[in-house]
Amino acid sequence: MTMKTALITGATSGIGLAAAKKFLSNNYFVIAVARNKEKLSQLKKEFSGRVEVFSYDLADKDNRIELFNEIGNRNFVINVLINSAGILRNGTIETTSLESWNEMIEINLTSIFHIMNLAIPFLERTKGNIVNVSSVTGLRSFPNVLAYCVSKAGLDQLTRCSALELASKGIRVNAVNPGVVVTNVHRTSGMDEVSYQSFLERSKTTHPLGRVGKPEEIADLIYFLASDEASWITGNTVSIDGGRNLTCAR
Repeated sequence: MTMKTALITGATSGIGLAAAKKFLSNNYFVIAVARNKEKLSQLKKEFSGRVEVFSYDLADKDNRIELFNEIGNRNFVINVLINSAGILRNGTIETTSLESWNEMIEINLTSIFHIMNLAIPFLERTKGNIVNVSSVTGLRSFPNVLAYCVSKAGLDQLTRCSALELASKGIRVNAVNPGVVVTNVHRTSGMDEVSYQSFLERSKTTHPLGRVGKPEEIADLIYFLASDEASWITGNTVSIDGGRNLTCAR
């Protein structure tokens, strides 16, 4: 059986790393894209011969173009595209700076639109599919993460619209919408360790199932949506959040 290839952004941490390992454990070749060169090297060393790595800042449109030029020049195929790279910044409608707004929209939405656009010729050849990593904040409003919520809501609509438009090409597009998952995204947003641990404890009370999620759980759902078992599923934004999307903000 021919080995399929998954292109995964944000592949060196959190959900992206868990997804990379999930696909590798299921006989995929992985093209891992991230900014952290050291962690990319570790991933390539750990899975020698089954991973190719590219260090790019995907906030830069020229880097996105260069990435796909390189993929094409090296005759890689793409069966699955997983857009996992993203950032989180706090801020309300009053406190969010224009710079912070633009940064989150660029990375969490515009870059994904552009990557999807660049990947279409590859995916059309393989009848492949796309899984976007969104958030419960794309489905529900939450305070003090305004731009993040808007970027994820935009990503959900991008998922639905592109699924409709790409169906005739045999390309499926879906998204996963996690609740709070133990990753570094809140730490890199500026939250110190004490505040982060307090946030995780509080999150046990805001998720009806009484706990936060693990990256591996999200990776399992991503893998399912990318698999042949989900071949009649497209345009869905699938909640995986312990019931968080069923509640009001508190």
